[in-house]
Amino acid sequence: MVRLRFAPSPTGYMHVGNARIALANHLFARRHGGSLLLRLDDTDLERSRPEYEAAIPQDLAWLGIAWSETFRQRDRLLRYEAAAARLREAGRLYPCFETEEELKYKREQARRRGAPPVYDRAMLRLTDAQREAALASGKKPYWRFKLSDREIRWTDLVLGPRAVKLTAVSDPVLIRADGTPLYTFTSVVDDIETSITHIVRGEDHVTNTGVQLDLLQALGGDPSAIALAHLPLLTDTEGGKLSKRLDSLALRSLRHDGIEPAALAAYLARLGTSLSPALVASEELARTFDFTTFSRASPRFDMAQLLALNRAALHAAPFDAVRDRLPQGATERFWLAIRSNLDLLSEARLWWQVTQGDIVPPSLAGEADFLRDAEAHLPAEPWDETSFAGWTAVLKAQTGRSGRQLFKPLRLALTGEPQGPEMAALMPLMGGAKVRERLRLAALGQPAPAAVSFPET
Repeated sequence: MVRLRFAPSPTGYMHVGNARIALANHLFARRHGGSLLLRLDDTDLERSRPEYEAAIPQDLAWLGIAWSETFRQRDRLLRYEAAAARLREAGRLYPCFETEEELKYKREQARRRGAPPVYDRAMLRLTDAQREAALASGKKPYWRFKLSDREIRWTDLVLGPRAVKLTAVSDPVLIRADGTPLYTFTSVVDDIETSITHIVRGEDHVTNTGVQLDLLQALGGDPSAIALAHLPLLTDTEGGKLSKRLDSLALRSLRHDGIEPAALAAYLARLGTSLSPALVASEELARTFDFTTFSRASPRFDMAQLLALNRAALHAAPFDAVRDRLPQGATERFWLAIRSNLDLLSEARLWWQVTQGDIVPPSLAGEADFLRDAEAHLPAEPWDETSFAGWTAVLKAQTGRSGRQLFKPLRLALTGEPQGPEMAALMPLMGGAKVRERLRLAALGQPAPAAVSFPET
């Protein structure tokens, strides 16, 4: 049975890079009738935070990602201790006493010799007496895994044939001096014990994968039983590192700004593939998800493309799908009037203020005579979607104006905006009192009364 895991660390809020990896795991599992496990890699006690841990499942659920079970690594410390004991017994885990300053000096000396800064395994040459002396002096060891002297090879589902020469890699630290196990170690133990069949993660883990496959075998696992897919990392529109902008691309920020989860999922699912981004149902995203469609080049995250999908999602969204995210009191009539003009749902607040609150129309003193005529020829209420057309037809006949000369002053006076939803739909929502007041204020060039704020929901 296909079995995958998504393993975020609760050291920050999820961003689009995390979400893309999570979505790939979810869609692959769904297509193949498998399961997805959510594992919280929370052994970094200094950086892990409860608020980040709580946010992870919330953000995943918002994006439409489902998983079958959840566990935290900090609840499995005894399992890691048992695995470490097996490695020590096999001679693959050895204690080290060098300080960070000593290691830094060694790396600098290696660079000066033109050699790679690979750890020299000096601690393996310590005698038992030297180790006992170090311990007696109060030094606490951290523990390194002794890598095999071989090359690890695999055929990646995205990148194709890959190889990591372990002789060119430093023996990794698996356990800190305070006894805390590190990700390289805990991840392998968990993948073995939870029977993971596919590991899907970012391309930046390729070297780490070679190390972990060697460790997996040392712990009795079968490297050939796990398929690997490394997705090229996202860049910005100029091809630069996206990491510099990740704070603004956190899922929480995008959600607050009004990005629809269906739009984000549709965009991330096909970003970097031969399939064009399209607003399709989650079932279709899963059915068409295939690692053979992924390019080996780093894809560019383009906010303009995401916004195009977001517009499509909003323009098709029924009122019930957004009701609880609109300003309090918003009606279906209001939503149908504005939705075709939105890039982000958060923009609905502007049009709620325009139709229900008080705005400051720009000074249109040069259009004073026209605006007075417009007020004089306002149709009788109640108004509907035909009232604006009838009103402007009368004004056209009375003033000889047409096109921009006719419509632009009216839009500016009534909404304060040069463009927006159809005036035929907005005008009935405003009502006669607001329309008359705004026409007079724009003609006089005087400010409107203090704006009334409306609470967000």
